[in-house]
Amino acid sequence: MTAQVTLEDALSNVDLLEELPLPDQQPCIEPPPSSLLYQPNFNTNFEDRNAFVTGIARYIEQATVHSNMNEMLEEGQEYAIMLYTWRSCSRAIPQVKCNEQPNRVEIYEKTVEVLEPEVTKLMNFMYFQRNAIERFCGEVKRLCHAERRKDFVSEAYLITLGKFINMFAVLDELKNMKCSVKNDHSAYKRAAQFLRKMADPQSIQESQNLSMFLANHNKITQSLQQQLEVIPGYEELLADIVNLCIDYYENKMYLTPSEKHMLLKVMGFGLYLMDGSVSNIYKLDAKKRINLSKIDKFFKQLQVVPLFGDMQIELARYIKTSAHYEENKSRWTCTSSSSSPQYNICEQMIQIRDDHMRFISELARYSNSEVVTGSGRQEAQKTDAEYRKLFDLSLQGLQLLSQWSAHVMEVVCERNGSLVRAHSPALLVLSVLQAIRKTVCDWEGGREPFNDPALRGEKDPKSGFDVKVPRRAVGPSSTQLYMVRTMLESLIADKSGSKKTLRSSLEGPTILDIEKFHRESFFYTHLINFSETLQQCCDLSQLWFREFFLELTMGRRIQFPIEMSMPWILTDHILETKEASMMEYVLYSLDLYNDSAHYALTKFKKQFLYDEIEAEVNLCFDQFVYKLADQIFGYYKVMAGSLLLDKRLRSECKNQGATIPLLTSNRYETLLKQRHVQLLGRSIDLNRLITQRISAAMYKSLELSIGRFESEDLTSIVELDGLVEINKMTHKLLSRYMTLDSFDAMFREANHNVSAPYGRITLHVFWELNYDFLPNYCYNGSTNRFVRTVLPFSQEFQRDKQPNAQPQYLHGSKALNLAYSSIYSNYRNFVGPPHFKVICRLLGYQGIAVVMEELLKVVKSLLQGTILQYVKTLMEVMPKICRLPRHEYGSPGILEFFHHQLKDIVEYAELKTVCFQNLREVGNAILFCLLIEQSLSLEEVCDLLHAAPFQNILPRVHVKEGERLDAKMKRLESKYAPLHLVPLIERLGTPQQIAIAREGDLLTKERLCCGLSMFEVILTRIRTFLDDPIWRGPLPSNGVMHVDECVEFHRLWSAMQFVYCIPVGTHEFTVEQCFGDGLHWAGCMIIVLLGQQRRFDVLDFCYHLLKVQKHDGKDEVIKNVPLKKMVERIRKFQILNDEIIATLDKYLKSGDGEGTPVEHVRCFQPPIHQSLASN
Repeated sequence: MTAQVTLEDALSNVDLLEELPLPDQQPCIEPPPSSLLYQPNFNTNFEDRNAFVTGIARYIEQATVHSNMNEMLEEGQEYAIMLYTWRSCSRAIPQVKCNEQPNRVEIYEKTVEVLEPEVTKLMNFMYFQRNAIERFCGEVKRLCHAERRKDFVSEAYLITLGKFINMFAVLDELKNMKCSVKNDHSAYKRAAQFLRKMADPQSIQESQNLSMFLANHNKITQSLQQQLEVIPGYEELLADIVNLCIDYYENKMYLTPSEKHMLLKVMGFGLYLMDGSVSNIYKLDAKKRINLSKIDKFFKQLQVVPLFGDMQIELARYIKTSAHYEENKSRWTCTSSSSSPQYNICEQMIQIRDDHMRFISELARYSNSEVVTGSGRQEAQKTDAEYRKLFDLSLQGLQLLSQWSAHVMEVVCERNGSLVRAHSPALLVLSVLQAIRKTVCDWEGGREPFNDPALRGEKDPKSGFDVKVPRRAVGPSSTQLYMVRTMLESLIADKSGSKKTLRSSLEGPTILDIEKFHRESFFYTHLINFSETLQQCCDLSQLWFREFFLELTMGRRIQFPIEMSMPWILTDHILETKEASMMEYVLYSLDLYNDSAHYALTKFKKQFLYDEIEAEVNLCFDQFVYKLADQIFGYYKVMAGSLLLDKRLRSECKNQGATIPLLTSNRYETLLKQRHVQLLGRSIDLNRLITQRISAAMYKSLELSIGRFESEDLTSIVELDGLVEINKMTHKLLSRYMTLDSFDAMFREANHNVSAPYGRITLHVFWELNYDFLPNYCYNGSTNRFVRTVLPFSQEFQRDKQPNAQPQYLHGSKALNLAYSSIYSNYRNFVGPPHFKVICRLLGYQGIAVVMEELLKVVKSLLQGTILQYVKTLMEVMPKICRLPRHEYGSPGILEFFHHQLKDIVEYAELKTVCFQNLREVGNAILFCLLIEQSLSLEEVCDLLHAAPFQNILPRVHVKEGERLDAKMKRLESKYAPLHLVPLIERLGTPQQIAIAREGDLLTKERLCCGLSMFEVILTRIRTFLDDPIWRGPLPSNGVMHVDECVEFHRLWSAMQFVYCIPVGTHEFTVEQCFGDGLHWAGCMIIVLLGQQRRFDVLDFCYHLLKVQKHDGKDEVIKNVPLKKMVERIRKFQILNDEIIATLDKYLKSGDGEGTPVEHVRCFQPPIHQSLASN
């Protein structure tokens, strides 16, 4: 069984929903949407007039007339909509080209079928305007009758007649403007005549009448003027209507913009109708019957007003086209061409902002006091003064909204364009007052107090007579309000139908009270229909409609591009100017589409207009999201770039007079919090749409960074790292407001490293190493850097063209791009520790392993290929035996001896080119591996030190005398215990988290603790490549070692060393300039791996020369070789060789178990003298 819920409980549950917090708490920066549009219609159009039998009968009769006229006005509005939204059908219908066309009958039949309903509407429109003119003229005739001229006519009735005048003006202008209407009728007429549809004379005559009606411009105005001019005194009634409009306009007795503009149009069109062959408005002005100077002032202030939709009318046009204008031209200022200050909305913005601030402050004060003091009170407990305050506040708010809407519309226009005879007035006043009392009063208990002195014609007692009136739950009906206002107006009107007005029978204060009530009650109708009035005051839907301008294109355009659409122009303006104060309001301009769509469906009732609005919204919103996401991404990219830019560089640039502009703050956060933007009834998650775009921009940005690196050499890896860091920071800043994929995942995707073992960066690093770095860079051990060789031996390496990029996809802005380029230019001409550090970070263990493996393949191919061939060739031209000469020969003699012995080597052409080049490539590969390992070690040490507190690895503390180490350590351990990760996760985490924590902890502990060396493994691998016997030579004949024989590699290297130690001429390049230290690293590595380093040290030709020269200190030029210079070079290379061999020894011995102090000593039998050997 379902539980029964009482109505009270259900309602209290609904009330609780108001306090329910929304999960996203998005800031309110768009008009709050109404999921249900509730507009009660209190306007009964006098249907209930017979209920007010207690009222004056004449006004009930007037209400009947009023009702009929209102119905006619509504019908007129429908015809205005029909004309305004008319789109040519005949243009879409295929035309008959010639009389012989076989399908012309079918075309004509279809034309008639399509156009007949439309032409019927036009026929009905023609009949309607006839009836409306007759009806209007009938009313004018009745009111202008000589017997009724002095009768009282209510303001409401005069305004209704004014609305008729406005309706005629609007319908005539719409008919004039729409050529498509005439075209459609002509097409129908042609087809109908061909098919002989109109056979009877009456229908032919009617069709002819319709043609003439549509063809004649201002036909409605002409008919109206002709029929009015035959009515005697018609100008007097029109003067009353115009004067009332002047009075209403002057005293701001209007609320919606359409009411304001209607008053102006009635003044203009009214003057045009009055100024004819019978009457002259200038004579009426002279008689003080109308005030032309006032109208001139109004028309000067506001020259152009909206007519209908996007159509506008120049008010002065009514004056210019009037009959007696030419001779009175000088009296008018509004007809001159100067523009009114009214149209400069910027000048009015100060006043608008002041009014807005004042009203919002007042409204907020009232709201706050309601929340604080009024939350528990019932509506009935409020005082009359509080209600009066609320009424004034509501009215003021509506007036301000209407005023601002009218300003906007006007700026856009400018930019675009019964007879009662009474014996005693006092008795009549009494009867009117009693009728009012009976019509409107609500008495307590439903009965009026029997003891009220007023009913007996007596005055109230001095203590006063207290009338108890209960609070009404419902406002008065429209008929009731009309009756009261009309009856009260009749008491204070200047006309009453007799010589003495009723006004003279009332006391002064009473007249003032009635006048005040009459003025205020004008707005009651609007406030009773509050929601509808609010809608009308804020309605800017006409900013989108452009039927007038579409009509001007004569069918060449179906619709205009969005660049010409006002809602998009406003939205785009905010986006283009990036005005921070406006950015939060960007959704308000899009809300104009909601207004237009609502108007198209509920007022125009045209599906095609709604479809066009919807299509434009789809396009505009895409553009909006695209532009906004682009801006947001650019904004946060600049912010990231600025945050990471070196502060000193900024200040240095400022000192030098070059300012790097700081980012101007903008309010994108509010827009990023919008999760349900309401547009055309759709709820749009703006955050999600922007997130999608920004994810794509982020990915593109990373793609571009890697693409730039791929089009440049290895030195640009520092710039790549900088770009990755900026993107990472951008991602971090944006992640506060949106849910992006993790940066690591994005980076892997851009690097094509999701499932592949290595990414684009790793691939390009190896590519650059192989084709550019190994063959073209020289290592300098002093600076620990590689620089480009002065003499390249390999061909120029062709790279891809650099991808074009907008600043926001790089460092953020042009200024930042320039600043960062100047920073990275410092890393352009060398490869050193900064580059290796970045390579380690970007490649990671897996990437480094791939690169090392590939480099080993390169080294293997070189050592077992070209280098081996050169070694074999050079071994053949080496002297078989080359003893080290004795000291007695002196250093010049020894130099000459070696020069002669190594003559073939010295003169070997390819030695200093291809052979050294290949060795340099091997050396550079070895050095790269060594330096990468050093950088990796630094990274790992940093990681370990960062991880130490979380692993309970604490440094030894300083212990003073008398303190115990273990006690101090225990205190420290207890202090850091909450940081110890593994026990913490074991206590609080899931099994999966515990497993991850343990694995991570183990990996971190094992990383450096086991002392593994990558470089040692590489050297061991390279040793296996030296398997050819030529490297080691044959076994020594003495069973110990080769002394004078030149069969081992170290002897060949000594010969090579002798060659490059010979000083070069003035315009020649040294071996250091051409090949750098890589050459020596290659030679020394091979010697060390072959275990020949000590023999090399003892038996090297150059070292021997150095020792002797050091002893005798001679300096001669032997065979163009300056001895002293050569010895200096030998000394330099000896130091370098010692360093290299020591480094290599260190790495190779690291795995031999250094803890064991056992020397590997080989024992040889002493050599036996020849004399004993025979024995």
